[in-house]
Amino acid sequence: MILQAQSYYVRHDDTHFESTVHSQGAWNPHEQHMAPVAGILAHVLEGFEVRAGLRIARISYEILGLIPDGEFEIIASVVRPGRTIELVQAELIAGGRVAVRATAWRLQTSDTSDVEGIVDAQLPPVEVAGAPVNLAQWPGGYIQSIEARALPEHLAGSGRVWLRTPYPLLSGEPVSDFARLTGLVDTSNGIATRVKPGDGGYAFPNVDLQVHLYRVPTGEWLGLENAVNFGSDGVGLTSTVLHDVSGPFGRAEQILTLRKL
Repeated sequence: MILQAQSYYVRHDDTHFESTVHSQGAWNPHEQHMAPVAGILAHVLEGFEVRAGLRIARISYEILGLIPDGEFEIIASVVRPGRTIELVQAELIAGGRVAVRATAWRLQTSDTSDVEGIVDAQLPPVEVAGAPVNLAQWPGGYIQSIEARALPEHLAGSGRVWLRTPYPLLSGEPVSDFARLTGLVDTSNGIATRVKPGDGGYAFPNVDLQVHLYRVPTGEWLGLENAVNFGSDGVGLTSTVLHDVSGPFGRAEQILTLRKL
């Protein structure tokens, strides 16, 4: 792990990267946080065998275990080729194993503005957000790297937050707003916790992240409006409507494993 850095990742060659302290996870100091991992995988998938007229509409991340910090490799491939619909995949390989597998549906785009309709309500603008969200319960370099502002009615288990980061996802390389904002989405599981994490309380890490996009996001701010549900048998779910400054653009889901410490 690179300790002095101005980005979340550094690229060494076409497939090899290295994490910095800004990618450090909250559950273990020697792992990466899933949020920037999702961003770097989205960046690789977005640039993989680009085809005009198709865009990523859904990314599904399977977290296959602890994501080691330091150097890793990302290998992209086509799972299901197609003229108007295709499925692509990127695997993050670290410590001799696949730590995260991301699959993305790329769909053909066309002008459907005559039937456009968004049911998800728009969040109040960033200017309405007041005091910073208190994330002191979470350790790690990633949490320290972000700015989070709470909106009115931000409550435990029901979050309403705007996020941004001053750090680029990747050093010395242009990254789209889509990839950069995707690199913040996983934060949703920690912005409005139902119980205090760790220290004799509960751990509730997510084992996946599903991001669905009915519009391509833009800008530096990501709005999260979530609902955190804990079941009675050790399983929970964080569900989130995703926003940029122009309005809602998609949804995210994270299944949780609840564990008494």
